[in-house]
Amino acid sequence: MSTSLYGKNSLWQFTDEHASFKVESPDRLSRLYFPLANEAGILSSITPNLHGDIKTSHNSFLTLPVSVEDLHNTKSSRNFWLYVEGHGVWSATGSSAVQFANKFLNKNDEKVTLEAGMLWHKVSRENRLLGLKSEITNFTPVSDDTVELMVVSITNIGKSTLKVTPTSAIPIFGRSADNLRDHHHVTSLLHRIIPHTAGIAVRPTMSFDERGHKVNELLYCVLGVSGNEEPPAGIFPTVPDFIGEGGSFETPQAVIENFAPPQKDGSHYQGKSAIGALRFKTVSLAPRQKTHFVLMLGIAEKEPKLDEWIKKFGSLAKAEIALKENKAVWTQKASAVSFHTQDKNYNGWTKWVTLQPTLRKLFGCSFLPDFDYGRGGRGWRDLWQDCLALLLASPHEAGALLLDNFNGVRIDGSNATIIGPSAGEFMADRNNITRVWMDHGVWPYLTTELYIHQSGDFEILFQEARYFRDMQLSRAREKDPRWNEDYGKNLKTRRGAVVRGTLLEHILVQHLVQFFNVGEHNHIRLENADWNDGLDMAYERGESVAFTTLYGSNLGKLACLVEEIAKRKDLKTVELARELLLLLDRVNAKKVNYDSAQAKKNRLERYFEAVQPEISGKKVNVPVKKLVADLKEKSEFIANHVRKKEWVQTRAGEGFFNGYYDNHGRRVEGEFPQGLRMTLAGQVFPIMSRVADNHQVKEIFKTAKHYLKDKEHGGFHLNTDFHTIRPDLGRAFSFAYGEKENGAFFSHMAVMFAHALYQRGFVNEGCEVIDSIYKMCLRTEKSKIYPGIPEYFNSEGRGMYHYLTGSASWLVMTLLTQVFGVRGFYGDLLLSPKFTKNEFEKTNELSVETPFAEKRIRVVYKNPKKIPYEHYCVTKVGINGKELKSLALNQKEVLIPKEILSKLPKKSLNVITVTLE
Repeated sequence: MSTSLYGKNSLWQFTDEHASFKVESPDRLSRLYFPLANEAGILSSITPNLHGDIKTSHNSFLTLPVSVEDLHNTKSSRNFWLYVEGHGVWSATGSSAVQFANKFLNKNDEKVTLEAGMLWHKVSRENRLLGLKSEITNFTPVSDDTVELMVVSITNIGKSTLKVTPTSAIPIFGRSADNLRDHHHVTSLLHRIIPHTAGIAVRPTMSFDERGHKVNELLYCVLGVSGNEEPPAGIFPTVPDFIGEGGSFETPQAVIENFAPPQKDGSHYQGKSAIGALRFKTVSLAPRQKTHFVLMLGIAEKEPKLDEWIKKFGSLAKAEIALKENKAVWTQKASAVSFHTQDKNYNGWTKWVTLQPTLRKLFGCSFLPDFDYGRGGRGWRDLWQDCLALLLASPHEAGALLLDNFNGVRIDGSNATIIGPSAGEFMADRNNITRVWMDHGVWPYLTTELYIHQSGDFEILFQEARYFRDMQLSRAREKDPRWNEDYGKNLKTRRGAVVRGTLLEHILVQHLVQFFNVGEHNHIRLENADWNDGLDMAYERGESVAFTTLYGSNLGKLACLVEEIAKRKDLKTVELARELLLLLDRVNAKKVNYDSAQAKKNRLERYFEAVQPEISGKKVNVPVKKLVADLKEKSEFIANHVRKKEWVQTRAGEGFFNGYYDNHGRRVEGEFPQGLRMTLAGQVFPIMSRVADNHQVKEIFKTAKHYLKDKEHGGFHLNTDFHTIRPDLGRAFSFAYGEKENGAFFSHMAVMFAHALYQRGFVNEGCEVIDSIYKMCLRTEKSKIYPGIPEYFNSEGRGMYHYLTGSASWLVMTLLTQVFGVRGFYGDLLLSPKFTKNEFEKTNELSVETPFAEKRIRVVYKNPKKIPYEHYCVTKVGINGKELKSLALNQKEVLIPKEILSKLPKKSLNVITVTLE
């Protein structure tokens, strides 16, 4: 949470309490883009020049697919041209060759202003010399329509009447992103252009794929009407018709020479690159007079949908109603968790951060111009971490979602890595490359634990899910040549029945397998990578000490959770798969010597032999006390082993943990001839898992500030500069230092660092880390991004991979549950605020609104004496004006039983006032 008031930044300013913002001259910056989407599946990106793309999946792009480099490399955009009689042509989006050149020739006589809010985007452009102003608003309706609406308003701001002839220009790609390189021309031959009274539709005859072509049913369309519902006067249906020989999208002959739309029979339009070039009738505009147009850019499954869109959105009044609905719905989503501090910029900024997990749920990792994975969708880690913020914002929806997600766990403790389009649907790894990320097993437990605390729903641990099955066996060390799609994607018993197990069993599989899956130093194997995907070249001998500590912590917390549930439910035994007893070796199997890495590997092999390719299907009742003791012993072993073996003390007396071993079995971190080597991940998880004691936490933070905190930008690097490539550890170290996984300011790890510090009571230190992220975001002359948190900042301080990042979920969770301290404790409400003195610098109150226990609550912290965390206690609590005297007060935190909360009204906001003294 911010400790200071940064005031206005140089790029954007908030304009209302809903975090709408305004940007002057946004077209002066490269790489800016904004997301537009709806739940129906339309996914768009848009730039100040209305570049970007529109799609519903990797295989269905209405417009040309773009990466962030294509935003300046390609000329295809949502253009809208005006032929002005006596003056020539003008692009209302600024996308003409002349307008681009004038930016750098001191001839730019255009004023450009961008306004944007919760998934709506408006660009205004004034040309005083010409006497014209354009205002173009783009958004996607909050309905089941896979369409983007583009409302164009043209105003005569001059003193003379102008005759203008408008023409839209939206090139239609109409196929899969694969066809950018794969048969680009050939796939255009499949285009069948269908003229429509309101524009143009393209239905390719088939979806081209040499592995198996499919008949296509999708239509890609650009439709348009004037503000009073008049259809276009004509269309230029193909790119050659529109740009002419030697022309381009920035210098189209049809507009420049004001050609009339062609009159040709339908055969001339087939098998050619299409464009939504809609010519509207010439309009005479008197001074201050306006004219309007509504464009519908969509992807439809059936042709009648086109007429439905015209009926639904085909006038200025109808489009404005849709925009009003859009703003209301997305503003509500962004306000599900709402922070109120002394800094208005901070309050608005956190609204965008709160929205980001929803954006990643819709877009995955692939469908904005910055993308990691080119084929769409989310990965396993994304699925669980995005759930963190989503269950805080919509807890009533989370139970079913969690249950579905566990269907992706394999019996070998690994998991499917590609999320299917339907709930609970999973697919094998992209490109059929079998890989295993060793950290994947920790995230489901962390999310499930948060859900149980927030909801008090203990029963979810005993609900059942399936296990995922494909050709991958023994954590990708082997492949089953007999497996095929006909077998199905679920694990079966030897008798052919689909295996089901409780969520508790799934969590145990993920953690017990990993406890035994160790390298020569008795830490969990790195396998193909951990959270840092760039550590991907140490499969044989690499180990992740960092995530070993988190697995150990989870084992201990799971033991406590089971113990608590057993106490509350009078539970004596739990039912588990019989084969799990091999890994629960302290229950009734032959004990394994945990100090022997080889003994642990041997036991794991016995387990793999027992569960692959099928499992017996038999269950056993395991005594709760024995299960809890087994898990606690394993957890304590990991903690003690890491403390004993991995603490690094430098010659200067600084201390931190080694986080990794490379493919030669060598320690990665410590003092080397090239300088000190240190990773942030290697410190975050020992702190979070309580492997580090309080003295070590202090030492770690001091060392991290010395070696990882950047003096110029203020952020914490992911690692120090190793000054060499590391083919024995991972591709990350082949990247330039300060970029991506090699020492960038990686928001996700920095936020987890802050979370761990807050969790351990190091409030000033945690605040410093979050403050550094916020400050880098708001220093927009460097970050060059709209409000929100990017995946990382590069060496120049520029925000990269904006919007689609797991750091947003972790930041919302950290602010709500640690900074404001509003979180569940087995269904009760725990209030444990951790504020610094500076956060009350210009106010006596801080508050947060959030759902809890199916109620809407606002927790207001009053600190009239501005006392910092180290010295204040909770002295008084009231709900809706009535003081609660039955609570245990005068401590750092207070617990409000759910019985009290259950009596509160559901439909109104409940205000909980907490006095800190």
